[in-house]
Formats: sequence, structure tokens, C-alpha cells
Amino acid sequence: MKSLKDNAALWVAVSLAAVLTGCGGAGGSSSTQPPPPTTYTLTVNSVNPTTGVAMTVSPADNNAAANGSTSFTRTYNSGTAVTVTAPATAGNNTFTSWAGCSSASAVTCQVAMSANTVVTATYASPKTTPTVSVTPASFAITTAQSLSVSVSVSGGTGNPVPTGSVTLSSGSYSSPATALASGGATVNVPAGSLAVGSDTLTASYTPDSASSSVYNAATGTSSAVTVTAIATSVSVDQSSVGPAVTDQLLGMNMAAWYDPTTSAVVPAFQLAGIQAVRWPGGSWSDDYHWATNTMCGNTPNSNATFANFVNDLVLPGNFDVALTANYGTNSTCNGPGQPSEAAAWITQAKAINAHVSHMTVGNEEYGSWEDDLHTLKNDAGTYAAAVGTASTSSGYYAQIKGADSSVLVGVDVNPGNSPAWDPIVLANSQYDFVEYHYYPQAPGSESDTYLVQQAAQGLTTEIKTIRSELTTAGKPNTPIYVGEMGSVYTTPGKQSWSITQGLFAGQVLGEMMNDGISRATWWIGFGNCDEGANGSAAGNMSSSLYGWQTFGAYNVFSDGPTDGPCGVGSGPIGTMSPTARAFQLFSKVAVNGESVLTANVNGDTTNVRAYAATHSGGTVLVLFNVSQSVSEAITVSLSAQSTSSDVSVETYSKAIYDQSQTGVWADPTTADMGTQSLPLTLTLAPWSMNVVIIKP
Repeated sequence: MKSLKDNAALWVAVSLAAVLTGCGGAGGSSSTQPPPPTTYTLTVNSVNPTTGVAMTVSPADNNAAANGSTSFTRTYNSGTAVTVTAPATAGNNTFTSWAGCSSASAVTCQVAMSANTVVTATYASPKTTPTVSVTPASFAITTAQSLSVSVSVSGGTGNPVPTGSVTLSSGSYSSPATALASGGATVNVPAGSLAVGSDTLTASYTPDSASSSVYNAATGTSSAVTVTAIATSVSVDQSSVGPAVTDQLLGMNMAAWYDPTTSAVVPAFQLAGIQAVRWPGGSWSDDYHWATNTMCGNTPNSNATFANFVNDLVLPGNFDVALTANYGTNSTCNGPGQPSEAAAWITQAKAINAHVSHMTVGNEEYGSWEDDLHTLKNDAGTYAAAVGTASTSSGYYAQIKGADSSVLVGVDVNPGNSPAWDPIVLANSQYDFVEYHYYPQAPGSESDTYLVQQAAQGLTTEIKTIRSELTTAGKPNTPIYVGEMGSVYTTPGKQSWSITQGLFAGQVLGEMMNDGISRATWWIGFGNCDEGANGSAAGNMSSSLYGWQTFGAYNVFSDGPTDGPCGVGSGPIGTMSPTARAFQLFSKVAVNGESVLTANVNGDTTNVRAYAATHSGGTVLVLFNVSQSVSEAITVSLSAQSTSSDVSVETYSKAIYDQSQTGVWADPTTADMGTQSLPLTLTLAPWSMNVVIIKP
């Protein structure tokens, strides 16, 4: 009998053999088992918010996990098709898109598990509707006024400044889109755009790409704006024919200190329509000796000989000439002027065909500022005796007429002078015309309001006084020559090259046309910069005066960039200031053979001025808006005409002048309106001069 120990060993051996056989550890047949499947991780994320978004996931993963809240992961065998569905909203935020999906439709993301995959659901915060505020500059305007409207767009505290654009509308009016700057914009509503009555302005905000994800489009409205109709009309009486129109109103002074051979002068004058010149230059006339081109106390330009003046300026430009005879000094500068010198000058002028039509005896002889070596200086009786009459052979009148009987001889007048001048001179001398100078302002006291709205009409007052004086002297029909004119009698400042002097000049031309003035010459064309002793600009540069220039000048054409302080920003030589532009526009009106017509303004007579004349069988008007900031809507009617085959409008305005701030001296604008029914409707820009030609 075996021992218990032996039996146990046998049992273990048999059992081990059975196990080895079952596991293929022994001989006999065998089988191969497949490897475990490949698995991948699906990560589900969210943006805005980044956590806490409950997602529906199907099917459950290998660990029997399905739905979850971001961010979370699921494990799937390769090739498993998984669907993840996001909620449409997460808090106040709205679902916008999926990223990382094999395909997506709305809130559903399809994933084919072939790699570790991350899918992200993005949510957007809710858009803000901004507040749009509309604030007109005024809540009561007329149809003749434009309106500035401020629009602001605010997203509220903590939100970014809205960007984009706004449009403004009311009734039939709609503005162009205006881009926001720092959340605001200004829209200018043109005059006549809003209906008469009570108007509410609506501003519509459209966000741009930078703001479209944050802001909704929005609108805002203003309080009511009351619009009142104002009817300003200009009527022309075509049957009321006034004085003959002459192009001799279009004149400029030139002086012997300036080189008349300068090539830019003639083309500049011709472009501006200049027809007449006066020489040799104001107070210099009483010291200038033409035969030798010399002066008592000064030195003329070496090229400023009378021959050069005629050959290089007068004849090429075909200008009419007025000369001022030297009354103050003789050729040796030790006695008074000599009539024989004036007569010899006219003889020479006739010989070289110098186109001299007028000669005035002396310059402003009533003034103490004039050089006068007569025993009684600046004395009316002495002056009248020196001028004399046709029978006074030694006098200026007789000797000038003896040299050329066609030359008109004139005397200086200055109504209201103290001591009395005009009554003595007009009663005791012979003359063919009188010469008057008009400067309505004193230096340092210039006023834009006065210059633009009153000064030109002041000239007509002076002309009426002179006519009354001539009537008293028994010579009521004597022609009046305005030999000098300007805005200020000395030391011109910034006003001299501003739109303000241009508007004054244009109205002066209109007043002189209506007054029947026979000839006029502005002081001065070229060569008279107002320069201080140290080479700096002189004159009134007050901020109360409108203008962009930093100099003052008598000359109304630029002398170019080398002209000291007046060369800064005044353009190339020959560039026209607003005053020269006034002459250019008026050259369409001051045409020989035409006649003045009566133009009446009804309505806003403060800001609208009108002048009219016949024009090649039609009618021409010069219309001024002397309001600095408000456009004027007007109607124009003609008494004997209801239609026009063509209407054209040429305009020089403040807006055109303002370009000079950047060195641009722009031309007037021209609009051809074609065939028109009358009355004609026009809008006059602020501070503008407008020439309107109405053909038959």
C-alpha cells in the first residue's frame, strides 16, 4: 500500500498534464485568438461658456458613458459613429457652430471615430441693441437754412464703442451714410430738404464687421424740428432800362515801383477780364517824372519807363489807360508840378498809341499826405487855379487838351472834406470828369459784417453826394471815375485776401454799374505787399476776421512765392485772390452795349443782394448771399419771360475760398442748367457771388 505522500504527488502530476493539454502545452491540435480592438478618445468642448454645457451623446462609449457636460471625454472603438447634440442655448448665449466634426448640421455633430478627436461647440453672447440719440443744432429753421444734426450711438457701460455708419431721414429726405467716429457723427441737412411743418429726424445705425457680432442695428429719433417756409424772390423788370453798362469798370491800378515788363501781368489781367489800368501809382504820381523815370524822394523800378509800361503791358493787353499828372513837384524837386510836363506826357502817349483816355490832375490833392510844393499846400483854391479852364493857357486843363483834345481831364473830389474842397474846385475849374477814391475802413477797425453787408452800399451814398455837388456846380452830368478802391485805406491785413473782401468787391462793381460810374480801377493789381520793416507781415490779423492767410496785401493778384510774407500760400505769380475772382465773374456782366435792369429782392433783404443787366438779348444777374453760414433758397423771375432756352450759373463762394487753407486757389464753379421754366429756383451757398445768365 502506497503512502499518502505518494498519492498526492500523482494527483498533482495528472492535473498538471490535463492543464497543459488544454492550453496547448502538449502535442495534438491548437487555435489562435484575435487581438483586442483599437480604441480612440472623443473630447467634447464648448466655447462661451467653456464648461457646464450639457451634451447628448449617442451611443454610449466602451465604459457605458454617454451624455456629459463640457468638457468631457468618451472612449470608442475605432469606426464607431458617434452623434453629439448641443443644446440651442447655454444660459443666455446662443449656439452658433461646431468645429472638429466629420459633418455637422445645426446643433448636431457627427463623428466617425478613426483617431482621437476634439469637437467644440461655440456659443455667442446675446447682441446688444445700442441707444441712438439724435440732436439737431436747432429745433426751428426756415426752408432757406441748412441744419447740422449730431448723432451718437452708445452700447452702454462696459460695452465697446460701436462702429459702423448712420443715415438720417425724414419724409422724402435721406442722407448718405456717414461713418461713426468715436461713436458719433454729424450730418448736415441741406437747405430746403425738410418739409415745411413739424419734422422728426430718424437716425438708422448699421454696425460694421467689427461691431456686427456685438450690436444689433438700431434707430433713434429727434424731437420735432419746426420748418418755416421763407420765400425770398428776385424779380427783374426787363422794361426798366437804366444806365449803359461799360467794361471800363473792370480796372486795376499799377505803380512805377513794379516792373511792367513782368510777363505774368498781362495774361493774369486778361483771365480776370481787366480792361483798364491807371498809372503811375497813387501818391507816387505827385513825385514821378515820366520822361526820366525818376522821382522826388523815391526810386522807381528801373524797367518802369513809360515806354515799357506801354509796350509790355498796355498794348499787349489792349488796356485803356488813365494817367495821373504830377501836380506836386517839378522835375528838379524844388517847386510845384508843371502843366507842361503833363502836356508833354500826353504828346508822347499819342505818338506811341498808348490808349490814354483820362488824365487826372494830381492824386488826392486834398490830403496832407500828398507831396505838394505849391505855396499853399493841399489848398482847394490853389488847385482849382492850377487846373484852370480852356481859356487859361497856362493851366493843366488847357495844356493837356492842347496836346490831345480827345483826352478827358479830371479833378480830385472828396465829399465832406475838411477844409472844404469839392465846392471850391468844382465851381472854379474846368474838367471833363471827377475822380473819387473809396476806402470804407480804417486799419485796425475792420469788420467782416460791415464790409460784407454795408460797405459797398456806402459807395452809392458817396456817389449821390458827389452828384449833388456837381448839380450845385452846374455840371450835373459829369462822369465819375472811381480811381482807387479797397477795403481799408492803409495797412491791409488778412481781410485783403479773404472771401470777405471778394464779396465787397463784387458788390462794389454792382453798385457802380447801377450808379452809372464811367470808369473804375481797384488799388492795386500787382506789387503792393503790406510788409513790415523787419520783413514780417503787417496789418490786422485778428481772429475776429475770417481768413486763412497770414499776410495782408493791396495787390489782388499774387506776386509769387518770392514776395516776402505775401508769398506764403498765395500761389504762383498771377494767382487770383477772391477780389480778383469778383472781377472775373463780373466781366460776364460789365459788357459794352448792355444796359442796367432793375432787380428787386423780396423776403430776406438782409442776406440776398441782386444786380441785373441785359445780356446778348437775354438777362444776366449777379446774386450775393452775404450770410456766412446759411444757404439761401430763392426764386428768380423776369417780367417779360416765362421760359429760357438755357440758364448757366457761375459761383465763387466761401467753400471754394476755404480750399486756400491748404494752398489750393480753386476756380469758380459753373453749372449749365439747360432749358428752364421761370420763375427759376436756386440755392445760394453761404458767402457766395453768383452770375446767372438767362438766355431768351
